[in-house]
Amino acid sequence: MADGDDESESGPIRTLADLARVAGVSTGTVSRALAGSSLVNLKTGDYIRDLARRHGVRPNQMASKLRSRRTGVIGVVIPLGHERRQHISDPFFITLLGTLADELTESGSDIMLTHAIPDANEEWLDRITGSGMTDGVIVIGQSDQFETIERVAESYRPMVVWGHHRAGQRHCVVGTDNALGGRLAAEHLITRGATRLLFLGDTTGIEIAQRLAGVEQAATAAEIELTHFPLHLSDEEIVANIGVGLAAHAAPIDGIVAASDLIAMSALKELHARGYRVPDAVQIVGYDDLPLAAQTMPPLTTIRQDIDFGAKAIVDKLRRRIENEEADSLVMMPELIERETSRRRFRHPFDPKG
Repeated sequence: MADGDDESESGPIRTLADLARVAGVSTGTVSRALAGSSLVNLKTGDYIRDLARRHGVRPNQMASKLRSRRTGVIGVVIPLGHERRQHISDPFFITLLGTLADELTESGSDIMLTHAIPDANEEWLDRITGSGMTDGVIVIGQSDQFETIERVAESYRPMVVWGHHRAGQRHCVVGTDNALGGRLAAEHLITRGATRLLFLGDTTGIEIAQRLAGVEQAATAAEIELTHFPLHLSDEEIVANIGVGLAAHAAPIDGIVAASDLIAMSALKELHARGYRVPDAVQIVGYDDLPLAAQTMPPLTTIRQDIDFGAKAIVDKLRRRIENEEADSLVMMPELIERETSRRRFRHPFDPKG
């Protein structure tokens, strides 16, 4: 190792070879020193790393990735086979993507985001997993593509999905018990006096279908009326569609279970426009507990999915699967977050006469 001032050495220092020349060692020693190898003498390693920092020399990351057969990229895909007009700007997607991005970038990964509209030949996921451009794939939502995801998971292991878990499925999933969440929402409204429920949400996707199943379970047990309106999530149409749903109910509804906070917030807007008072005339429960839910007027009662914890679990499970370690599915328990869109008016949940 050269002990003199490296600045006095002739020529610029831009490459590993330049560092090796100035430090008086081989290029291999420089490479190992920058990688933190214990094979390099501590004093020599410190000198080389300090020299590299002062001259802005970095090891060739691409070459390192080629040697490890890793790209350093994680694919994140949102399939919208059931709702083609929904946007990535949907508040739920933005909330989940934000935490995923934080977790992935902190672990040194880059992100490749894809908004997939599944086509008839069902090869949208094959194209992503087989591209060779990613080390693993995160799928946000199963949409109506459960069977496609199952088929790909049979041969592609480094994939984790945010969604609903079915007993015996192949693909690794992180999500909430959606049926329980729907039941908690309906039972909450029933105990506060609701006798005519409306469920707002398109059930083509498995997660929303399970939420409706939970609402149906509670309504049947309490012997109260339930109407389902399959609301679409296009930003341009959602409020107008809610108006149609409200008008479709034979008698005035007094309780709404919305399949998402976005739907619930749109319902609040439409109810206000029609002169309904919330919660006096109609009570509402959303689903997700997005940050915006506490900011509505009145603040929104909702079913909480722990999105931050779930996103961290997805990244951890994907990392383990990339390393060929075991990583099983995680089903989180939903939690009722009571705010002002549902009032405290109690009766027994299974006594229809009150």
